[in-house]
Amino acid sequence: MLKKAASLILISLFAGMLSGCWDNRDINHRALPVTMGVSMKGDNYNVLLLIPEPVENTTRIRLVKGEGKTVTEAIDTISRDMESFVDMLHMKVVVFDKALAERGLMDSISGFMRARDISPKVIVVITDDEINQFFKRSQKTMAPEGTTLYDCFEKDAGWNPEIALTRVWEVYRSIHSYTRDVAIPIIQAGTKTMIEHNGSAIIKNGRMVGRISSEETLLMNAFSGESSYGKVEVMNHASVLIVSNTFRNSSKVVDRTPYMNSKIILKVSLLETRENTNADLIREELEKVLTLRCDAVIEKMKANEADVLGLGQFFRNKLPRNELQHWRTEYLPRLKMNFEVRTIIQNEGNLKMPS
Repeated sequence: MLKKAASLILISLFAGMLSGCWDNRDINHRALPVTMGVSMKGDNYNVLLLIPEPVENTTRIRLVKGEGKTVTEAIDTISRDMESFVDMLHMKVVVFDKALAERGLMDSISGFMRARDISPKVIVVITDDEINQFFKRSQKTMAPEGTTLYDCFEKDAGWNPEIALTRVWEVYRSIHSYTRDVAIPIIQAGTKTMIEHNGSAIIKNGRMVGRISSEETLLMNAFSGESSYGKVEVMNHASVLIVSNTFRNSSKVVDRTPYMNSKIILKVSLLETRENTNADLIREELEKVLTLRCDAVIEKMKANEADVLGLGQFFRNKLPRNELQHWRTEYLPRLKMNFEVRTIIQNEGNLKMPS
């Protein structure tokens, strides 16, 4: 009986030691950065972290820096030198220096996916500014909670259809895809606002090879299914509000030349008009502007051999698998693309126009 009792006591003790979150740190001993900046100096990565800290009924933003052979090593260096453990669980945005983006993001993005310290849903951004200057200037206009930059890309906050919205997992997918590339938003520190948008970077195999304008980014978002509601298209004779957009696509391959027809159906509402302007003239001008913009995006894709519209997805079942790896270099430059734009003016705006 004594042996059984002793055994039960030992089992209870061991069970108590094994249960519970013995390796967890108290929330008060964790630093939770919301934004990270990454650049390179020589062969080393420079990492900056924006960490909100509660101070006397408010929050202040703390900017800390680290350096290492990898991004993970730089973060570990920061965590080692701080009084709190750096936990990347709440990371929202990663900002890359343009020079690093042109050099290539493959190692950084692959490291994020492999280590899993950072969520694959984190938004990826590129800055035209030098990374240290960008964070110092934007820090002055940032809200105390530190999420202002993230709000610029949040659909329920400051995002609009002219802004690319690309996450870590999408960049990683494009690196390992034969038929799909991505565009990453380009920003700089603003003078009257926290940031200013400068279009989007064309990313091919994890490297920045070109850029498109904000208006061309709108087309890319619409093509990929992102809503373009709220976009005001300013023309010579009128301003319109794009209410909805629909794409209808068909594709074929003839003698190793890909052909694609894309019909864009836009529903718009008139906002402003000039004198002697009628609906037919507005419709004609809008369709001409959008057709030229579509053609410009295709030409940039061909010049950079980067498929940011993901057109190769429409040819995956029309080409042998061993030919898909040549989509960017052989098939995309020969692509024959036909855009047809149809505009439906569904009403004359919120105000009644004079007869």
